[in-house]
Amino acid sequence: MPEAPRDYNLFEQNKKTLEFIEDVTANADQVQKRVLSEILSNNANVEYLKRHDLHGQTDRETFKKLLPVITYEDIQPDINRIANGDTSPILCSKPISEFLTSSGTSGGERKLMPTIEEELGRRSLLYSLLMPVMSQFVPGLEKGKGMYLMFIKSEAKTPGGIVARPVLTSYYKSSYFKDRPYDPYTNYTSPNETVLCPDSYQSMYSQLLCGLCQHKEVLRVGAVFASGFIRAIRFLEKHWPLLCHDIRTGTINNTITDLSVRDAVMKILKPDPRLGDLIQSECGKSSWQGIITRLWPNTKYVDVIVTGTMSQYIPTLDYYSNGLPLVCTMYASSECYFGVNLNPLCKPSEVSYTLIPTMCYYEFLPVNRSNGVSHDSLHTPRSLNEKEQQELVELVDVKLGQEYELVVTTYAGLYRYRVGDVLRVAGFKNKAPQFNFVCRKNVVLSIDSDKTDEVELQNAMKNAVTHLVPFDASVSEYTSYADTTTIPGHYVLYWELSLKGSTPIPPCVFEDCCLAIEESLNSVYRQGRVSDKSIGPLEIKIVEQGTFDKLMDYAISLGASINQYKTPRCVKFAPVVELLNSRVVEKYFSPKCPKWVPGHKQWINQN
Repeated sequence: MPEAPRDYNLFEQNKKTLEFIEDVTANADQVQKRVLSEILSNNANVEYLKRHDLHGQTDRETFKKLLPVITYEDIQPDINRIANGDTSPILCSKPISEFLTSSGTSGGERKLMPTIEEELGRRSLLYSLLMPVMSQFVPGLEKGKGMYLMFIKSEAKTPGGIVARPVLTSYYKSSYFKDRPYDPYTNYTSPNETVLCPDSYQSMYSQLLCGLCQHKEVLRVGAVFASGFIRAIRFLEKHWPLLCHDIRTGTINNTITDLSVRDAVMKILKPDPRLGDLIQSECGKSSWQGIITRLWPNTKYVDVIVTGTMSQYIPTLDYYSNGLPLVCTMYASSECYFGVNLNPLCKPSEVSYTLIPTMCYYEFLPVNRSNGVSHDSLHTPRSLNEKEQQELVELVDVKLGQEYELVVTTYAGLYRYRVGDVLRVAGFKNKAPQFNFVCRKNVVLSIDSDKTDEVELQNAMKNAVTHLVPFDASVSEYTSYADTTTIPGHYVLYWELSLKGSTPIPPCVFEDCCLAIEESLNSVYRQGRVSDKSIGPLEIKIVEQGTFDKLMDYAISLGASINQYKTPRCVKFAPVVELLNSRVVEKYFSPKCPKWVPGHKQWINQN
């Protein structure tokens, strides 16, 4: 890390950053108006805007009247032209510097998001907001280091020669990360070489080794997603004897063959038998409860995303960290970086993100999820009719408690693009709204007219797993599948269990879990089970330990990013279903139909 410049003043830097947040949120509407005008004037001559007869106009009214709200499929032909080598200004006047690939597990195939060189600066700006905010709640973080587990993915090139890679790989390989100036908040235990190593085993091993060597300096730990951090803990469970040996002897294991990684690690690694003894003593114990604070005793919090479906990992993280605060700092996607959490020590269930008005131009499509009969707005995106197009609202006009689908216009050439995230307004910072992340669209189970989304499935799971508590058991990972090979079709849940107790779990308990899930699902599903007989009994399949690690390995082998990988909550791809079915050890079905009566629940309650 570079030396601190003589005139570096952390207090002043933090003050400027917090003033910036105050300014842009207090003047959110004016900033948004300027952002849209900049985007449209910069790109006045691009083919896409000409196609819609914008003629260089930059006002909101004309923009909204002439440009449709779109999904990826609407611009895929344009994306393909750029990917195939067409360098004319199709979407953006500036050259497309690379494509950012979507995670591939967020409700669809891997999409190519166009980006331009200057977007790296905007992403870097958002990162720079995080720690000044955090320092208001946890002082002294500049005095130590962060053990952040960061990974890259090997990139691909389109037929036209444009690099395509995940957004984090793009950032880590950029000068903004590699050649970052002095900043006590970006002082990490992992040398750049260990982060930039394309071999995920060598990268994980070397980053954990460096983190252990500097264990007393670590004040915060983290990864991008909660699932990735837990995978690191499991890696440590498996490989701690090797890491311990390296620390005792001051040598690095022969499985680490990347010379730049070895050189970087050897600058940190010194023989330390006492630390080796400590690691052996703690890791050798039967219980790993609190292992984070036992090995990294000065850790103040765990920095991971635990919103959305990542919330299922909260109990596991609490177990390993002895209840340290779980901090979600920012909200971002491959399309654009969006916002920050201004109250980072809040409960995970209360996390809200303040959208930063300078990042892009935001619009919001109202979503109605209160109607139990129809969840169409959360199903496959379709073109909006004229009335729906007019329903989109500005950043400053959203209503408290209302849910919206996020629509963005970016500097890199996306215009009125449906991101696919559903957000709920939780409050305001000055004029800028703060949003809870509700769910990702299109992650649904459906057999007939039923549509079960991610949120319903997660809530149903919470209700079901209470039946396992008396047996000191829990579900460590799960996914689902709409099995239409049976007549009628039925929902299948694949569960990988964590068994801490010694009492065997009777089959009737798993059957109760099946029924508890069905009782928790929407009325359309229950009507299909009870009245229409269009849905068969729900099935739970228990899979072998390690199955979901195999699933992730398979996804990575197909090109998924280890940084962005999230266990899919619904699987459809035949080889994935085959992999899961090949590791099933037990099967259980719902023993009877769930309760259902005609009419809405609120009508029944009023009678």
